[in-house]
Amino acid sequence: MDDFITIQLDGDIPLVGVALHSAHQLSEGLLRISALDDEVRLREEDPFTDVWTEISSNRIIALRSRFEFDLNRPPEKAVYLVPEDAWGLRVWRERLPQEILVHSLEVYNNIYLGIKAGLTGLLNRFQALVVFDLHSYNHRRGGPDTRHDNPLQNPEINVGTGRIDRDYWANVINRFMGDLSRFDFMGRQLDIRENVRFKGGYFPQWIHENFPYSVCCISIEVKKFFMDEWTGKPDHGQILLLRDAFKSTVPGVLGELEKQKPNPLKTPV
Repeated sequence: MDDFITIQLDGDIPLVGVALHSAHQLSEGLLRISALDDEVRLREEDPFTDVWTEISSNRIIALRSRFEFDLNRPPEKAVYLVPEDAWGLRVWRERLPQEILVHSLEVYNNIYLGIKAGLTGLLNRFQALVVFDLHSYNHRRGGPDTRHDNPLQNPEINVGTGRIDRDYWANVINRFMGDLSRFDFMGRQLDIRENVRFKGGYFPQWIHENFPYSVCCISIEVKKFFMDEWTGKPDHGQILLLRDAFKSTVPGVLGELEKQKPNPLKTPV
């Protein structure tokens, strides 16, 4: 499984940085039948989000493209089979062989078992955890020469909290958003809003189903203002500054987590 994901959950703080979509690599068998070139695949991936996981000594980083299997989708939708699964893109030149599909889903399931074991181990040490589920998203869907999508509907940072108990984790979430909004980002504050474009995917839903009142999973979608989404060219200065911005929230978030006593008797909503 080491070829597919890094699961490093033996760190010294109760916070986990997760990058499920940062990788670009496809297995050889899938690469042979891929109907997409590198540029198209890269456009729908979340490059550089793995850099932001450096804020913690606990990290989960996928090492294969979301086009191999998407860890932020449920098992029945984890492998893109038809264009409707993948933003209208024809992903494969031919029907995906059954043996490849079965293998991909087996790896997917084993990864989730590994994550569950790792989080359980951390909870045995810390009783409660915060997970930063880090992603990025496109905002120039019309093409490289078109205007940016409406900023009123596309915040620089979309905080997704729709898959967890927002009321239960309110103090942790509010502290994260408040501290992040106060970070000096090149002389200004970032545009941070909640559940505007994204409410969170399957991964936070799975967290909530398995660890509803001991793990707070905050889904963080960063608009690709830190790179050119059409060429893939990054602005490394802004990428590192975003890492610093997320790092600035850690003391406050962990302080609120310390006050938040897990409630194992409470049942998910």
